[in-house]
Amino acid sequence: MNRKYVALICLITLFCNGFVYAQNHTTRIYKLNIRDEISKGMARQVQHGVEEAQKMKADLLLIEMNTYGGLLDAADSIRTTFLNLSIPSVVFINNNAASAGALISISCNRIYMRKGANIGAATVVDMNGAVVPDKYQSYMRSIMRSTAQARGRDPLIAEAMVDPRTYIPGVNDSGKVLTMTSDEAVKNHYCNGIAENINEVLKLEKITNYTMKEYTPTWIDILISFLINPAVSGVLILIMLGGIYYELQAPGIGFPIIAAVAAAILYFAPLYLEGLAANWEVLIALAGFILIALEIFVVPGFGVTGISGIILVVFGLTVSMLGNDGLDFSGLNPQQIAMSLAVVLVAMVGGVLLFIFTGQALATSPALSKMVLKTSMSSGEGYISAESNLNQLLGKTGRSVSVLRPSGKIEIDGVVYEARANNGYIEVGREVLVIRSELGGVFVKETT
Repeated sequence: MNRKYVALICLITLFCNGFVYAQNHTTRIYKLNIRDEISKGMARQVQHGVEEAQKMKADLLLIEMNTYGGLLDAADSIRTTFLNLSIPSVVFINNNAASAGALISISCNRIYMRKGANIGAATVVDMNGAVVPDKYQSYMRSIMRSTAQARGRDPLIAEAMVDPRTYIPGVNDSGKVLTMTSDEAVKNHYCNGIAENINEVLKLEKITNYTMKEYTPTWIDILISFLINPAVSGVLILIMLGGIYYELQAPGIGFPIIAAVAAAILYFAPLYLEGLAANWEVLIALAGFILIALEIFVVPGFGVTGISGIILVVFGLTVSMLGNDGLDFSGLNPQQIAMSLAVVLVAMVGGVLLFIFTGQALATSPALSKMVLKTSMSSGEGYISAESNLNQLLGKTGRSVSVLRPSGKIEIDGVVYEARANNGYIEVGREVLVIRSELGGVFVKETT
């Protein structure tokens, strides 16, 4: 047989086999839903979903998007994950892809939008909705441009979603931050087609024979996502500080220290499991708390030990929220670092102010009565209330009838008074000297 005929028959056979394979091949699709605020919890779920998609050897990652935005560091983590994917990613904007949602959307290979959907408005704002300084906007402009370039889209349009000063004739010439409708996005090549639902998206992708698996978060995923929320982290820091504060007001291990330990576990455990908090970061925070305790109990006054403790606590709690590699923070964006530091500082300052202004009320409330010394003594037993004139006690000596840590009780001339150790703590049965008095009690020091 002529070689030309043989070659032709082979080509026809290969073509037919390929056609049959294409008809019988089932496209494996893995679906993710981004329908809430972009948070660290959302970034965690997306990462786990992508890992599942890779394990099942999915042919396509499909994302259904409807969000008004959220945290920039979380969005940056998600967009980096999508840019590094070895399989194509398709996003269906089912109504909104605003702010951080816009960044995530343009990191996908193809974008489809529902009629009436919007994409854009990616200016960085703070928790109150106010525009943050330009150094943060500069970073956002940069990652929007680089992401658009990586996917073959016009980088100036991406920048215009952040900066109203970016002038693009016929696209962004109003002096306002750019937000595009679905029709405008198609016109400017930021949308590959209009679809009303997932089925229409797949038709536009020319996928008819497929299997789809959808990511469903477990209760552990939901719990960890809740605990690593910055607002929850701030509350846990408050509980840690509050537990330590009230434990120092009363001897023995009780509810306050248990609450502080539980809050510390809930704070560090999710971050540790997610690979954010390393062993050394946890140890630094612990060392800081120990130094603060030493400053209160052992070292007189407030100096290097206490200041060092505060610095270590702030540093340890802050870096435990970051995905840094050792002391290398080059891969983190400035807002991510600023946000973590702000959570810690606000929680600590808020805790101090809370204890100053509400400490007495909390300490005497029935719900928290177990946190402090609550032994009551009647006037017949020689007890004198804080409202009495205590100036007459200045210069007198007595003995401690409870541990002063730093608050407790002393006895002078057979009468029991509320007292506070001026420095450190004083054990039971020690001789003390009254050095000054204030409303609510006297300040004493141990005589030597």
